[in-house]
Amino acid sequence: MPHPSEPFFSAAREQLGPDVVDTTPETLARYAVNLLPVGALPPAGVVYPGSTEDVQAIVRMANQHGIHLWPTSTGENRGLGLKSPVKPGQVVVDLGRRMKRIVEIDETLAYAVVEPGVTYAQLHEELGRRGHKLMMDTTSGPPDGGILGNTLDKGAGYTPYFDHFGMSCGFEVVLPTGEVVRTSDGALPGSKTQYLSKYGYGPFLDGLFIQSNLGIVTRLGVWLMPRPPVLRSFFFTFPEDEDLSEIIELVRPLKLNNVVPTLIKVTSDVYAFGTEETYPFDKTGGRTPLPPEVRRELREKHGLGAWLVSGAFYGASEEAVQPLLERVKAHFLRSGKARYIAHAEAEKSRILKIHIDTFSGQPTKDELGLLQWRPGSGATWFLPATPMVGKVANEQQALSRRILAEHGFEFVTEYVCGPRLARALHILLYNRQDAEERQRAGRCFRALLKAYAEAGFTVARAPLDMQQEAMAQLQGVPEVLSRIKRALDPEGILAPGKYGVS
Repeated sequence: MPHPSEPFFSAAREQLGPDVVDTTPETLARYAVNLLPVGALPPAGVVYPGSTEDVQAIVRMANQHGIHLWPTSTGENRGLGLKSPVKPGQVVVDLGRRMKRIVEIDETLAYAVVEPGVTYAQLHEELGRRGHKLMMDTTSGPPDGGILGNTLDKGAGYTPYFDHFGMSCGFEVVLPTGEVVRTSDGALPGSKTQYLSKYGYGPFLDGLFIQSNLGIVTRLGVWLMPRPPVLRSFFFTFPEDEDLSEIIELVRPLKLNNVVPTLIKVTSDVYAFGTEETYPFDKTGGRTPLPPEVRRELREKHGLGAWLVSGAFYGASEEAVQPLLERVKAHFLRSGKARYIAHAEAEKSRILKIHIDTFSGQPTKDELGLLQWRPGSGATWFLPATPMVGKVANEQQALSRRILAEHGFEFVTEYVCGPRLARALHILLYNRQDAEERQRAGRCFRALLKAYAEAGFTVARAPLDMQQEAMAQLQGVPEVLSRIKRALDPEGILAPGKYGVS
């Protein structure tokens, strides 16, 4: 008996060519994989558009045949779901396979225009070929992650251009009906300022396509930063978990007054040394989570404290940067607890070099070592918001440590700090080959989600298997989004269930 999706696949092959569709068991198994507690989510098939026009055709055929589509760019986000659809049986639209052109780089006005498959490594290489006059912001995730996909999921980096959505301008979007919309000034035919004027004329539409299932973005403008001649990082270690409160109080004025141009990272010990170590079952007798004495031993091995604070300055010369370093050094050392690590020393450490790379706009693979911390490489991200108030940060830390320990997991967290708010990136690492541990990880995530919501803190992003639950915590917004969804996608063909919107 033919698969219900076969008429759609036949039409796609006929209209776009035989190589555009792949339904082989090997491909379906590969696209089903994720690192989340939910396990594999197999699609019905995969289609590979090569242009915006191909995407339009695929969307129209999906409407005709009642097919649910799941668009993805490069699908390399380890903690949120990789390429797998939110629900099994959806058809993956892999935009990154063939749509991977850097359409334009304007070196005068400092922007690039990219298709969905363009990776951080690809853009960095092209900027290097042009002499590295411009610098992009990058994540600390895989270099083969997609710029467009990260932007659309509210991803962020660490340089002054850390806000990837804020530093984007000009979307080309295929709506669920097959129509094309160009946002910002791109709505004007022949516009010369599509990638320069973010807000355009009339209501601001770009936000409709962030963390949503209201359209497929096929092109994006990205603002770039002129590369400074000199970058010098700074690092401080703090010895005790409870020092987080004092750290946050020290960081806040530096960011509120824009003393430090980068975001400031406050990284837990396991997050730092976990990039180089695997869980020492031999030292714990198989026990989890990591005992305090073993944790202390591992951080001493790598010259770390309970917390690692990092940031960077940019300048025209060494002489210009040095007074800034001295100022921040005096600021942190007055606590009497901090130990300073200079840029030259940090460059010799693989653990600290990760941070230097991220402040430099250099894609890095080294943080992916965290995925080897537990056997089976399971990983899911919990991303609550933390106000930049030391007492609140410590209360959140205590809450997270308690829930994680109750479920047998380590506190692996990095606070990426702005002036008023930090992203508290919790990486929940577990053995996804162990069914009991995988289920325990799912229960742990739900416990964190519930406890933080009850305390008044929601999440910024959510993995595929928790998006419905995260959206269900909100009031008013889900209903509004459902009404917009019905208006723009009357047949409900585009990624039903993504971020809890059906």
